[in-house]
Amino acid sequence: MPTRQSYIYIMSNFANSTLYTGVCNNLVKRVWQHRNGQGSVFTKKYSVTKLVYYEVFEEIIEAIIREKQIKGGSRADKLKLITQFNPTFKDLYNDISK
Repeated sequence: MPTRQSYIYIMSNFANSTLYTGVCNNLVKRVWQHRNGQGSVFTKKYSVTKLVYYEVFEEIIEAIIREKQIKGGSRADKLKLITQFNPTFKDLYNDISK
């Protein structure tokens, strides 16, 4: 049976002051949900609508392990990860939704 790709992602608000880390198996759909107020209560409350980082995995268990690793790190660790991947904190949603 073929595996389905999974993702971990980090989203931010407009001012890049709030970060949210999540895991999913359909990144385009999940980010769309966050952007349209259908994501988590946290992202809706803090207007976290900008995709700033993501990683792709072949197995969901790998994505879950990585999500826990990222969530267990400090804010500085998350910012370093983001800036290495996306130095300008560009919203990556348009890049993935094409």
